[in-house]
Amino acid sequence: MKVHELRSQITRQGLSPLYLVMGEEPYFRDQALSILRSAGQEGSASESSGESSTNDSSHMFHVDVVYGDETDASEILAISEEASFFSLRRLLIVKWADKLSARDGEALIPYFQTPNETTTLIFAAVKLDGRTKWVQELKKRATVVECPLLFDNQRAGWVTQRARELGLQLEESALEVLKGQVTEGLHGTAGELEKLVAFIPEGHRVRAEDVETIRGKPPGISVFDWSEAVAHGDHGRALDIVAKNLETGEAPLRMLGAFLWQMRRIWKTKALMEEGNDAGQAARQAGIPPFRSREFVQQVQRWKEPHLRRAWELFAQADSALKGGRASRPKLILDDLVIQLCQATKTRQVKKASAGRTRISPGVPPSPSED
Repeated sequence: MKVHELRSQITRQGLSPLYLVMGEEPYFRDQALSILRSAGQEGSASESSGESSTNDSSHMFHVDVVYGDETDASEILAISEEASFFSLRRLLIVKWADKLSARDGEALIPYFQTPNETTTLIFAAVKLDGRTKWVQELKKRATVVECPLLFDNQRAGWVTQRARELGLQLEESALEVLKGQVTEGLHGTAGELEKLVAFIPEGHRVRAEDVETIRGKPPGISVFDWSEAVAHGDHGRALDIVAKNLETGEAPLRMLGAFLWQMRRIWKTKALMEEGNDAGQAARQAGIPPFRSREFVQQVQRWKEPHLRRAWELFAQADSALKGGRASRPKLILDDLVIQLCQATKTRQVKKASAGRTRISPGVPPSPSED
């Protein structure tokens, strides 16, 4: 089942003794765990309603959290099978379950087959190895909550639904901006929507300008402006944008990741245009809001294939430096990246591709590794 189905399933059938919360979208995993916590407290409060009214229902549901790289089967079993003297029900969350060894996993199989009725045991992970016996048994016995990343055609629907839940009315331009932010993770977009609730007067519609404002940055230092400065070879402006971002407390790796994502969209748009797609349509497929489409296409046209390949090498080098021995000097690393990128885009003499050269494909190269 999906996360949005979990609450109704609990209402109909009550809490299950075993859950597997799995998928690449951390927002959905956290949402599922929050629903399970809430359901446990509500259930315990209901069970204790016949007792003294002085009982605090928040104490009637005992929650333990362990991590797959710090625990083993014996600890999980001890907590799961232990009767709590201070609560009616126990909930045990095993985060990073993919870090459990196969040996520990197999030791849990007998428990999966006959779980403790007063315990709800939850395994949470991005992905588990379905070839292992313990994972196969867990999937067979547990209620599985799927938490996948959203597809491109699902982003607008999710943003619209979440905005509606918060009482926000979005103009099309605001929806396009927020939909583009979803690619960086739902937690960030959810946070932007929650800030808009406090910022927008009741009854007013949210515009793209409102979304940009509540992001908390002065004008002219967005990743779009940064990529535009680089595309024009304007290293002075690009360096100023780096400095302002760092001054406002932006994390260097996050800055690099945002710039890299923009470059991936440039690469994808260029590939689609080379395949004969209309420039505006190609930009939309890459997630660019319509009101920025024209400027973005102009950026794309300034990038030649050799420049893009060179940029990918420079991003990998900067990523490695920010995570390695030079991590204490992030400004120097990012400044060096900007200068080299600007030098690459200023080079206008590019040799034509040979007849046997491979065309750019929409499947752009992988991004630098993340810790």
